[in-house]
Amino acid sequence: MAITYDTLFDTIATLVMHHSPSGAETEIDRFLMNRFQELGVEAWQDDAGNAIAKLPGRNPDRAIAITAHKDEIGGIVKRVGTAGKVEVRRLGGAFPWVYGEGVVDLLGDSETISGILSFGSRHVSHESPQKVQQEDKAVRWEDAWVETKRTDEELEAAGIRPGTRMVVGKHRKHPFRLKDYIASYTLDNKASIAILLALAEQVKEPAMDVYLVASAKEEVGAIGALYFSNRQRLDALIALEICPLSSEYPIQDGVAPVLLSQDGYGVYDEDLNAHLRQIANRLQIPLQLAAISGFGSDGSIAMKNGHVGRAACLSFPTHNTHGYEIAHLGAIAHCIDILKAYCES
Repeated sequence: MAITYDTLFDTIATLVMHHSPSGAETEIDRFLMNRFQELGVEAWQDDAGNAIAKLPGRNPDRAIAITAHKDEIGGIVKRVGTAGKVEVRRLGGAFPWVYGEGVVDLLGDSETISGILSFGSRHVSHESPQKVQQEDKAVRWEDAWVETKRTDEELEAAGIRPGTRMVVGKHRKHPFRLKDYIASYTLDNKASIAILLALAEQVKEPAMDVYLVASAKEEVGAIGALYFSNRQRLDALIALEICPLSSEYPIQDGVAPVLLSQDGYGVYDEDLNAHLRQIANRLQIPLQLAAISGFGSDGSIAMKNGHVGRAACLSFPTHNTHGYEIAHLGAIAHCIDILKAYCES
């Protein structure tokens, strides 16, 4: 059953609205475990925080994993200052100038506090330190702060402390539809989680055991995928990811997914890639090939560390990666079609 663009958009939009900064992923975990239960698939969470669904295969002696990380980039509190100001530093590949001044959420132990990511006033001279941001260099986390207008006692009661995670506020997170495109923060990697959920619903008799792994803490070192792949014997691992659209890569925007040959952590398995290309060709799905840098996935990192012998990365072209991302819903849907056929072949 082919998924419609409307259904896919709605699923991704729901996922985006569940916060999941690396290491503080409880909100998305609750949603995923409930959804797996609704779909009637065996599911659990392991000690690393991965949310895993198992689809029993015709040959239980073989197994593959398809991973999509559920964590998102953001910030981490360094210091709770005075007068309601909170200092943050990056968590994963986050840059303050990408978010801009606006609402962010601080996920306290007892309460989520919304504040304003702030860079200081513009109507200033060189006597003010932020003047340099207008002329010479981008805003750094060290130059920014979160303005909460809360008292010290209120912040303490909410559980705002060093280590508290910061993410873009839900006030700004609602995805936007651009014809057949979806635009949103955290398509990396909530759109890939939507692919996992579609596979959990559509794949009924896989050729071998299939583990659908919503992996934890990928943005800070693929910690969840390394933990899982170190403990579960796998014949192959396929990571789902975004793929950056940039003039340095031969990747076109549109409905064609991207299969990576290499990234910053090493080369992917040629035989596994050939199998995926054959499936795409049989389904008459256009597939782009690329070797990129400044990028890593659950697959390449697990293979580099010797946890799996074969890995691949199937992705969809995305504008503004690690920012307000834009991707064609058709490319995301084609990833579902390719992987469903792969699981059943």
